[in-house]
Amino acid sequence: MSTRINLTRRTFVSLIPAALTPKRALAAETVDWPQWHGSNRDNLSAETGLLKEWPGSGPKLLWTARGLGHGYGSISVAGDHIHVLGTKAGKTTLFVLNRADGRFAWNAPIGRTLDQDRGAGPRSTPTVDGDYVYVLTENGDLACVRRKDAYVVWSRNILSDYGGRNPHWLISESPLIDGKKLIVTPGGRGAGMVALDKITGKEIWRCSELSDTAGYASCIIADVHNVRTIMNLTSESGVGVRASDGKLMWSYERAANGTANCTTPVYSEGKVFYTSAYGTGCGQLALTHADGRIKAQEMYFTRDMQNHHGGVVLLKGYVYGCSNAILTCVDWKTGSQVWRDRAVGKGSLTYADGRLYLFSEDNVVGLAEAAPEGYREKGRFRVEDQGLPSWAHPVVCGGRLYIRNQDYLNCYDIRA
Repeated sequence: MSTRINLTRRTFVSLIPAALTPKRALAAETVDWPQWHGSNRDNLSAETGLLKEWPGSGPKLLWTARGLGHGYGSISVAGDHIHVLGTKAGKTTLFVLNRADGRFAWNAPIGRTLDQDRGAGPRSTPTVDGDYVYVLTENGDLACVRRKDAYVVWSRNILSDYGGRNPHWLISESPLIDGKKLIVTPGGRGAGMVALDKITGKEIWRCSELSDTAGYASCIIADVHNVRTIMNLTSESGVGVRASDGKLMWSYERAANGTANCTTPVYSEGKVFYTSAYGTGCGQLALTHADGRIKAQEMYFTRDMQNHHGGVVLLKGYVYGCSNAILTCVDWKTGSQVWRDRAVGKGSLTYADGRLYLFSEDNVVGLAEAAPEGYREKGRFRVEDQGLPSWAHPVVCGGRLYIRNQDYLNCYDIRA
């Protein structure tokens, strides 16, 4: 258990004279990004009033937080704090930073750190839900931590508990919260996906029909024809599981490869999209309802989007993401290529206010129009190299751009 710490909550606006806090700035600070890829797990920000173009040196750097150790996980932002996983003294650790200035508020060691040929440390993003934050380490340690005092309420190891096998490049999934349930994919026999009580950690159900080992992707959830449905990409297939009881409703192998399936699925209006690299491609399934369950039918499969680990976003009928090393736009309805450009290089992305925020694995951050007419860049700059690929996904929240790269987190002011 971690040591209890008394915290004094401070808001960003309390640190600034009232005359310098316009209403728009105050409103921006209330915006949260509480989990992997945002509130809806679609990697889309609804914020406006952001810079449409960057100066040559990039947007203004507000602060840098150092001391995160190793790890590829992104951040979650909730209230006054930023949550991120890293390493400290051989332990995978939850770090909590003040949103205002990046100073460390507290930390909670979760479990033993693992090393790997592509770098040590955690790969996942903390999930904030009310008074608690949920974390999953690269070693399979799943924990519920109380936000007010860093107290570890419960923890368990999902690999040992369910007979799962750690994938080659280590667990990368970010936990999903659905009501009272916490969803993860241990990948054990008859336990490819499980639901736990988020307050106690006790099992609610397991998907007994699913024995796929875990991939590197994270679950999404949606009401599909009034059936609450969890979707993910495992080591073997794109799957859909009924959230009420863990019933497996479909398994789609064509969009999965045998090496590394990393990309979070995309769902919209009765259709789900899966994509992976290593010579594979992308497939879209149409979902229909019958007898209390959802059935899936392939609408297309193409090789025009082979996303490795940087994720994709769906915007107004078009999907954007890196197909292998090249930024690519494909038509949501057909899966066919609309345009492609080398842009800033292979990497990850997020979306806000008509722009794609790009982060290449070679430490280049870029801004480009999100438009099917073609690639139009609006700025780029470099960040400090840490000797490993920069794989953590960027976050736009509260008028700020956050770039995590191993030991440090940079925060930039991107308000117009």
